[in-house]
Amino acid sequence: MQSLSSKALVNLPMPGHGGSDFCDTETRVRRHWVNCRNLKRTNRIVGCIADRNENGRGESRSTSQSASPSSFLSRSHTYALLKQQMELAAKSEDYKEAARIRDSIKSFEEEEPVLRLRRLMKEAIADERFVDAAKYRDELREIGPHGLLKCSSNATTLGIRVQVKSVYIEGRSQPSKGLYFFAYRIRITNNSDRPVQLLRRHWIITDANGKTEHVWGMGVVGEQPVMLPRASFEYTSACPISTPNGRMEGDFEMIHVDRIGLPSFNVAIAPFSLSLLGDDDGHYI
Repeated sequence: MQSLSSKALVNLPMPGHGGSDFCDTETRVRRHWVNCRNLKRTNRIVGCIADRNENGRGESRSTSQSASPSSFLSRSHTYALLKQQMELAAKSEDYKEAARIRDSIKSFEEEEPVLRLRRLMKEAIADERFVDAAKYRDELREIGPHGLLKCSSNATTLGIRVQVKSVYIEGRSQPSKGLYFFAYRIRITNNSDRPVQLLRRHWIITDANGKTEHVWGMGVVGEQPVMLPRASFEYTSACPISTPNGRMEGDFEMIHVDRIGLPSFNVAIAPFSLSLLGDDDGHYI
């Protein structure tokens, strides 16, 4: 799992900002489409999930073997395949098949235990049913690796604010080959009274199987930017992992540049999720 960089910006709007199209010039990932002969078998999997969870009520249902972390990964993999198959059907102008797959995807999203528990937890918090909210939270921790982690993070160290937002890039992923491609946009804002320079980056990348990799590098996207007080620097990068979900965190090594000989310091990048299913508010970025 290595982090890939691009100076072009993906459409990952930060609060109050827009974005532009993502175009990674350093890595070329060939688009791979799943054989449609497996389509019906895949849809049956989704149908079984819906039948197993259906009770017609918005209540909590006990966690079963079908909602284990391993089955969550399997369902996420199925979901990714279905989305690619729907796009393939639409491109080949088989709109009837595309509509059928679309309905299967909608059913999946309604019945997926992780998404359901997120909705129930959000409703419980809104209704001030905090005991129920805690129960849903605990269930979510059991079945969804990184399920409580948002696809964004925000942290400030010594006046340096780092905001991150991630998104799943369906068109560059190859679920049948165990490749899930995520882009993330970072904004670094110097809210201190002193100019700083970013020297190095350090990432900790963890997939849903618990495999962790550390990535170090000089600067970001080939630059070591200097940020004056109240100035910002934004860039987009990407990271392929072998599972539909994961997490990233890390730090930037920086230095104050208004005086010579000062020691460097680390600025935290708070943990954020790499998630095929979107963030914990049920939004798809």
